[in-house]
Amino acid sequence: MTPSQNPEDEKQKRIPYHFGEKLRQVREHKGYTLKVVAQQAGVSESLVSQIERNHVSPAIDTLLTLANVLDINLEFLFEEYRKVRPVEIVRHDQRPIVKEDEIIYEEIAKANESAKENSIESYIITLPPASQTHKGSYGHIGREIGVILQGKAKLTYEGREYFLDEGDSVTFSAAVPHHLENIGDTELRAIWTVTPAQRFVK
Repeated sequence: MTPSQNPEDEKQKRIPYHFGEKLRQVREHKGYTLKVVAQQAGVSESLVSQIERNHVSPAIDTLLTLANVLDINLEFLFEEYRKVRPVEIVRHDQRPIVKEDEIIYEEIAKANESAKENSIESYIITLPPASQTHKGSYGHIGREIGVILQGKAKLTYEGREYFLDEGDSVTFSAAVPHHLENIGDTELRAIWTVTPAQRFVK
């Protein structure tokens, strides 16, 4: 490192975010010199100058300090860097479907591959009378949430039986064997959500 190089300057990461124009615009509007801003922020004048010229992007603590000195609203500073988060829609007539004997799983929320342990999948499950699920009956990591839309159900969980009527909901750790059974005389329909996703529908 040459004597002219400042360790503080060196630690600033060169990342493709450009706050410089806004910082300079506000500083000049307030009539502050580089020296005044640098002194109040506790950084070197050369660093402030490099940030304003987008030669370096500041560490987050430096950026927040500069924003505080200049009384800049962070919403203004970051407005163009808002991440666009996708909204995924599954049309009612385009749901992926998988069958398990007579049981139908209609996918209503797709598993997000990038979400990993935070991923979810959700289905409308339709069971004819006297049928029961087998997917997940072995137990797996994560949790499940179910809501009975129509009919009468029995959840067998870790050897115990739980009876559910229309409108009832249930949640449990999926780590132990479990299955859902239609114990009524009519079709059983339920919304079932699993996290993290087990990708029952491929």
